[in-house]
Amino acid sequence: MKVFLGGTCAGWKWRDELQPLLKCDYYNPIVKNWSEEDRLREVHERETSDYVLYGITNGIKGVYSIAEVVDDSNKRPEKTIFLNLYKTYERSGESKQMAHSLKAVENMLKANGAVVFSGEKALLEVAKYLNTVEG
Repeated sequence: MKVFLGGTCAGWKWRDELQPLLKCDYYNPIVKNWSEEDRLREVHERETSDYVLYGITNGIKGVYSIAEVVDDSNKRPEKTIFLNLYKTYERSGESKQMAHSLKAVENMLKANGAVVFSGEKALLEVAKYLNTVEG
């Protein structure tokens, strides 16, 4: 079984924490010097992996990862996993708004049939899930 590790690229390096916990193969799209070859490989890995996982953190700067997870939740919901690692900071109205928006995305994905993990133990929970499912 293989998992595509998509999602937020900036900020917290959640993939580095998740990868040692996984007992399955995975594709990490993060590379030092991005090239067209890397882009093509990422597209291939996303399309052929048994599961597609999208981790979103406070480092999110754009909307493409959200578009990808929604797209996959429509095309293959049983293989789509959303990992909401976004933390709300009480002083920031912007952070509260993003947290509410991501909660709405979670609800949309669940309605489509995708699996969603969020909260303080989400990283450990998604690893446990992936280590017990079959591709």
